[in-house]
Amino acid sequence: MKPDIHPEYGEVNVACVCGHKFRTRSTMGRDFSVEICSDCHPFFTGKQKLVDTAGRVDRFRRKYGDSYTKGAPAKAEAAPAKPETAPAKAETAPAKPEIAPAKPETAPAE
Repeated sequence: MKPDIHPEYGEVNVACVCGHKFRTRSTMGRDFSVEICSDCHPFFTGKQKLVDTAGRVDRFRRKYGDSYTKGAPAKAEAAPAKPETAPAKAETAPAKPEIAPAKPETAPAE
C-alpha cells in the first residue's frame, strides 16, 4: 500500500433508533446513528414491522382502507344462494339482414 493516501480506519460507535448500540470500524472517523440495524430489520428478526417513509403507509390506508388487509369475505358470510327455478327460455336474436358486398367503383369513361 502506498503511504499517506488511505483514510484512517478507526473504531466508531453506532447507535440504532431501536436502542441497539455496537462498535465497528469505519473511515467516517466519528460516531453515527442508523435507522435500521440487524436487531430490528424484518429480514433478520422474522417480524414484520412497518417503517413509515414520509406517510406512505397512512396514505395507502386512506386510499384502500381495511379492504386490502381484510381480504375477501369467507364463503360462510356470502349471500345465501337463490332457490333453483326452471331455466328461462333462451331468446333468439333477430336475424341480421344480409348485406350485399360493396361494388367496386369504376372510373368514369373519357
